Amino acid sequence: MQTVDMTKGSPYKQIVVFAIPILISNIFQQIYNSADSIIVGNFVGREALAAVSSSSSLIFLFTSFFTGTALGAGVLISRFFGQKNYKDMREAIHTTIAFGIVASIIVTILGVSFSPLLLKLMGTDEKVLPESITYFRYYFCGSFGVIMYNCFSSILQAVGNSRRPLYYLIFASILNVILDLLFVGLFNMGVGGAAIATAISQFMSALLCYLFLIKKGTIYEVRLKEIRFKKDKLIGILKYGIPSGVQNSVIGLANVIVQSSINSFGDIAMAGCGSYQKLEGFAFLPITCFTMAISTYISQNLGAKNYDNAKKGARFGIITSVLLSELLGLLMYLLAPYLVALFNNDPEVVSYGVAWARTVSLFYFLLAFSHCIAAVFRGAGKAFIPMAIMLLVWCVIRVIYISIAIHLNHVINLVFWAYPLTWGISSVIYFFYYKFSNWVYGFKSKEEVHALEKLVASEKAKQEKGYN
Repeated sequence: MQTVDMTKGSPYKQIVVFAIPILISNIFQQIYNSADSIIVGNFVGREALAAVSSSSSLIFLFTSFFTGTALGAGVLISRFFGQKNYKDMREAIHTTIAFGIVASIIVTILGVSFSPLLLKLMGTDEKVLPESITYFRYYFCGSFGVIMYNCFSSILQAVGNSRRPLYYLIFASILNVILDLLFVGLFNMGVGGAAIATAISQFMSALLCYLFLIKKGTIYEVRLKEIRFKKDKLIGILKYGIPSGVQNSVIGLANVIVQSSINSFGDIAMAGCGSYQKLEGFAFLPITCFTMAISTYISQNLGAKNYDNAKKGARFGIITSVLLSELLGLLMYLLAPYLVALFNNDPEVVSYGVAWARTVSLFYFLLAFSHCIAAVFRGAGKAFIPMAIMLLVWCVIRVIYISIAIHLNHVINLVFWAYPLTWGISSVIYFFYYKFSNWVYGFKSKEEVHALEKLVASEKAKQEKGYN
């Protein structure tokens, strides 16, 4: 399967068929991300686990903007694909790759240069600071693989091919586990070995995607000599991508601040909370796969002017994601003690991880709802408002709450409650925005929207009077 035209057939079938490979892919992505923590936590110890955990939020902050921008690029490519405008689609693809190369260089330089300063500003425990810096720097030497894989997979998913990125990620995940066991377990290379294993695996997944994309004869064939910036396509990518990138960065920034608060409780809390954060990634899988499917489906269908299909797809994706997320939240609540112990069985470490899990897991449905509504608007080319909501609620309000709460009472559970509280606030705002906005006409000008609204109202009035 080279491409999938999601403008034809049942919206429900199209979204599910597209989402399943992404779900499986994300499962392996989480195995990939968790392997370092599980192997380091069991072979090296809780301080090494704390070092890996303290780096995670900073890594997400550095990479999230560019991976979010890649999602925006996917919206533009999906739109051209839905319109059957393959010339502009190919130009957008080559511009996306050029953007990814430049972004990789920037992230590598920033990550390697500023890791000691940022980890110290986060209040990282002195006992784990040297290993945290080591892990951070080695990881960012391989950031090219992370960003380019996200660019390549966004391109493939934009044209409906969600399976190829899955195959390559499965390979990379297995390779990462093997290299982790080799470098950490056999060669005793510690957290540095874990980071090197991850960097190699990420590079291999990106390389395999690239080799597939240069295959001759496809409508999205990548040619090395055509990889350059096209001004109008770059503007389009930035228009749709920057809000998504900022939205991801806002989440990353808030997580860094939360991590700083957790660091103030010592290395045991860092290890326990870091273990839960890895598990949380598995629980968020239905959210991730359906948000990506929703964005691609809506973008293709709005590009093809299939407005009714876009509405049906949005409703189905939101409802399904919310229900699956809550089911996983219930399982997380019940199984938390056993799952956290997989990373490190120290009772104190486990107690911190379980406390976080049981505070937030029954509220996953709120997180799913917020992310899915944001995906709807991103697919419709209206990503600015979701970005603003995330910035206000998930960053500003969350940080203000944590600062005040911890100042009044230095109890870690107050940090955990920041998540369900802000998820709830954003969900209420998103509900009203979704209900009363004309997102389905996202790619149209104001004049075109008004004309279409009049046409729809006229057709509806005729139908009510019995006309065809």
